[in-house]
Amino acid sequence: MSESAMNILSASDLTVSAPAQIKMAELVQQVEDDIKGVRVYATPGGCSGISFGMTFTDQVNGNDLVLACEGFDVIVDDTTLEYLRGVEIDFIDREDGAASFVFNNLPQFSSGGGCGSCGSSQGGGCA
Repeated sequence: MSESAMNILSASDLTVSAPAQIKMAELVQQVEDDIKGVRVYATPGGCSGISFGMTFTDQVNGNDLVLACEGFDVIVDDTTLEYLRGVEIDFIDREDGAASFVFNNLPQFSSGGGCGSCGSSQGGGCA
């Protein structure tokens, strides 16, 4: 798919913090050359009713939207974007050696059990 034919994500759709961009670029460099980017996806489950995750992908589908970052693209399908609109993906490296990507500003979903951390404005490590 040519770049001109791709649907482009804007900063109001989804943002990736500087630390997350640095870590994602580092991880993308460690994998195969045919990787198109990092796919963000949603699946049923988690305390909010929806869990989010990320994986490397070698394809961009017709219903995907793309956020261009330096050294890689973030790819989100149109259905997942409805749950992620306005979210920031961040990378937190704690002093104790624990590090993870977190999704900040997740909206509250009424169908979930509501533990209070996944969809909080302080961010949730639901992936």
